[in-house]
Amino acid sequence: ILFTQLPPLLGVWGQLGLDPSTFSCTILEKNGTSPKKMIFLIGFVLPCIVIIVSYSCIFFRVKKTRKKLMSHVKSSSSQESRRTNREKEDNRLTKLMLLIFICFLLCFLPLMIMNVFDDSINYPVLHVVASIMAWASSVINPFIYAASNRQYRTAYSKFFTLLKGNVLQTHNNTRNSMKNSQHFSNKMQPSSNTKE
Repeated sequence: ILFTQLPPLLGVWGQLGLDPSTFSCTILEKNGTSPKKMIFLIGFVLPCIVIIVSYSCIFFRVKKTRKKLMSHVKSSSSQESRRTNREKEDNRLTKLMLLIFICFLLCFLPLMIMNVFDDSINYPVLHVVASIMAWASSVINPFIYAASNRQYRTAYSKFFTLLKGNVLQTHNNTRNSMKNSQHFSNKMQPSSNTKE
């Protein structure tokens, strides 16, 4: 990734700078040329290819392992139920990988489209929205995992329960400290009944 930013960084092919219409630091044209389109195409297409190849390898490896395992197991009702459970888990994993990939596309495709096809920034608001969507991609995956995996949901539930308990404990400690300090300050003040 560094090599893609080297020409604009050195000012050889485009230059890095602030684009006031989108309020973003980006690659600006220099002498009428900019590597921005090529960088965005590579930065979108290359991760898509890597994701597709990686997820396909995972899917086919899981499928192959399952078939190999099934060839060594004798058929009985308990093994049949395990096989059904494995198939359900494989389908769940496939859907999860597909959902993550679709979210990647939905988050980064608008940014790529805006930066490649609206180079003159005729629609600055759409550029900003596309950038926000790309930034949002980093927080989407934990929600996907939490929605699709019981273990993640359980872990999140324990975490938030613990967090809630700590917040309540801190609140109670603060409230008790304030009561104690107020009680102590009331005792330290001279009473109006005492004579001088």
